[in-house]
Amino acid sequence: MSNSTSPLAALSAAGVSIWLDDLSRDRITSGGLRRLIDERNVVGVTTNPTIFAGALAKGDAYDAQVAELSAAGRSVTEAVFEITTDDVANGCDILQSVYDTSNGVDGRVSIEVEPGLAHDAAGTITQGTQLWKKVNRPGVMIKVPATIEGLEAITSLTAEGISVNVTLIFSLERYREVINAYLTGLEQARTAGRDLSTIHSVASFFVSRVDTEIDKRLQAIGTDAALAMKSKAGVANAQLAYQVFEQAFASERAKLLLAAGANAQRPLWASTGVKDPNVLDTTYVVELVAPGVVNTMPEKTMEATFDHGDIRGDTITGSYAEANEVLDSIDALGVSYDEVTALLEKEGVEKFIVSWNELLDTVSAALEAAKSGAAR
Repeated sequence: MSNSTSPLAALSAAGVSIWLDDLSRDRITSGGLRRLIDERNVVGVTTNPTIFAGALAKGDAYDAQVAELSAAGRSVTEAVFEITTDDVANGCDILQSVYDTSNGVDGRVSIEVEPGLAHDAAGTITQGTQLWKKVNRPGVMIKVPATIEGLEAITSLTAEGISVNVTLIFSLERYREVINAYLTGLEQARTAGRDLSTIHSVASFFVSRVDTEIDKRLQAIGTDAALAMKSKAGVANAQLAYQVFEQAFASERAKLLLAAGANAQRPLWASTGVKDPNVLDTTYVVELVAPGVVNTMPEKTMEATFDHGDIRGDTITGSYAEANEVLDSIDALGVSYDEVTALLEKEGVEKFIVSWNELLDTVSAALEAAKSGAAR
């Protein structure tokens, strides 16, 4: 199958930006990322502590830099900062042509603020600014979790002209607050005389994790009616998020900003790898197609879509009544949407902190090994 006729090409033609949910030094230096741009329609990259921890634990791609950092007496957190920002800057360089041709809409690489700062607005603002300056590429996006404290940081960073990828969004209510935080930041940036056209943002709505948690509860209920609703909530929730997006950016408030050169904050579908073996592996791609969205995929999901994705055009617009029925039916069965989404946000932050600590442990061990090697 040629790349130009592949399902990924069809997905791209339908208005979906395909981003890779992975980054490693090896992927950068081997030409692997460049190949995915050329052959799989990839136009952006997302990272997180889990991805970096996995990359650092494998192979020897980081050995030379770790040895340098060890010899310079850098601390573990300093070393992590240097290593991850280097990868992101190099990723931005590879995607620079995409950034240029898309006028900054794509060609993006996201790097996450340390997850331990998820409930520290001031700390998030400080580190987000440091990451932005250190990477020093127009294509970088700073990932900020959609916690209550994160909302303040989103506004502040946006006001400073920093492009933000808002992560860990699960509920429609929190998503509305995220859009409000972005619009407020744009208003502040406009007042400060900033060029709004250079500020971009995406709002990362997590999909498969919603199904995993709700399906577990439906399975426990165990009735035919409950089991019939399995694996439907994640897609329905994301479809309704797109409706929120459409409504918010059609408001008079948003129209004023867009007329002044601002960009809409695009919805991004994250956590799109299917966890349930009984669900088609391309579900969270093919059921969430609409103009102006991003889908960030693990490579396995991307390859599955390339191989057998059934791209049927826009599968979101017009789905809202049915999506509402799905969530209402699940609620009527006794599964609380608010309880599930609050739990998922809490767990999401906790999981990233665990991954962050693994990353620190991996780098700490590597620095120690380099130090003892140099002492021999």
